[in-house]
Amino acid sequence: MTERIVVVGGGTGGTVLANRLADDLRPELERGEVEVRMVTDNPDHVYKPTFLYVPFGKKQVHEATRPVSDLLDRRVTIQIDEVVGVDTDGKSLSLADGGAVGYDHLVLATGANLVPEEVPGLKEGGHHFYGPEGAERLRDALADFTEGHLVLSVIGVPHMCPAAPVEFVLMADAWFRERGLRDQVDITYTYPIQRAHGIQTIADWASEEFEKRDIGLETFFNAETVDPDEQVLETMEGTELDYDLLVAIPPHGGSDLVTEAGLGEDGWVDVDRNTLEATAAEDVYAIGDVADVPTSKAGSVAHYEAGTVADRIASRVRGQVPTATYDGKTVCFIESGMDEATFVEFAYGDTPVVREPSKPLHWAKLGYNESYWLTARGLL
Repeated sequence: MTERIVVVGGGTGGTVLANRLADDLRPELERGEVEVRMVTDNPDHVYKPTFLYVPFGKKQVHEATRPVSDLLDRRVTIQIDEVVGVDTDGKSLSLADGGAVGYDHLVLATGANLVPEEVPGLKEGGHHFYGPEGAERLRDALADFTEGHLVLSVIGVPHMCPAAPVEFVLMADAWFRERGLRDQVDITYTYPIQRAHGIQTIADWASEEFEKRDIGLETFFNAETVDPDEQVLETMEGTELDYDLLVAIPPHGGSDLVTEAGLGEDGWVDVDRNTLEATAAEDVYAIGDVADVPTSKAGSVAHYEAGTVADRIASRVRGQVPTATYDGKTVCFIESGMDEATFVEFAYGDTPVVREPSKPLHWAKLGYNESYWLTARGLL
C-alpha cells in the first residue's frame, strides 16, 4: 500500500520540503511505495523578500514569482486547490472543490496572513510592502513624496521578515539622500515593545544607526487606530503621531484551518520546537510561519525546518526511529542602506552578533535573492 505524504502550501518551506522528500525517498517513489503530494491554492510560488526592493524601483513584482510546477521535482504530485478542513483522526483533508485527500504524514506550510482590518483605518490610511499590490502602491506613493513626515510603524508582532522594517527605513534614508530630498523628509520608526527590535543586539545596532541618520525612534508604541483623513496614528498608550506617508507592518494572523482542526490557538500550530511535530495530533508537522516556534518568521527558518522534517518523515517511512532535530538556526541579511548590508546568524538561545555593514554583504544578499530559485528546486 502506498504511503501518502501531503504538504499543504507552496511557499519556501513547502517547496523545499517536497523537493527534499523526492530526493531522500527516490527509491521508494520509483517503486510506488510512497507518494509525495503538494496541495496549494496558488499556482505561483512567491519569494516575498523581493517586495522590499519594489518601492525603491530596484525590483519588479513579477520577479518575485515562478510557477510552482517549474520548481518541483517531477516525482511530486501537484494539486491546485484550497484545503478547507483537516480531520486529524481520520487523516483526511477536505478541499474547496468538494473532494478529499487522505494522508499518512501531513505537513502544514500555510504561512501567515495579513489582517490589516484588525486596526480601524489602516487599510485606508497606510501602505505596506508585504505583498505585490502593497509594494506597487507604496512605490507610486514614494515616487511622489518629496517632503513631509514618513512613519514606519510596526503594528503587529510576530510578523514575517522581522528585520524588514528596520531595512526599509535605513534604505529610505539613503534613497532620499541620493535624491537630494532628505532635508525635506522626516523619518520615524515605531515598534510595539520597549526597544527597536525583538532581538536585543539587533535593536541596539538599529537604535545607533537611527540616531546617526536622524531617524526618529518611538518604542512601546502600539497603534490602535489610524485616522486617514487627519493622517494621525492613535495608540493604546494614549499618544498620537502625525504622518504624511504611513508605511505600516500590518497585524499577521495564522490559519483558521489550524484553529478549527484543534492544532493551535490563533491559527499557529503548536509544535515541538525541535521536531516540528504537532503536539495535538500524530503524524502532523508544521514548518515556516505557521509553526509556533520561538524564533523569527523568516524564510531561512522554513528552509532549515524543511530539512529536519524531511529527514524525520523519511526515517518513519523506512521504519526507523527519527533522530533529526531543528536547533532554531536562522540566517538573516539586513540591508543598512541602498548599497551596504549586515548579517546575523543564530539558533535557539543564541545572542546574534551584528556584523559591520559592508558592500560585499549587500551584494551577497542580492546574490542569494537571485540564487534562491535554485535553492527552492533543491539544487543548492
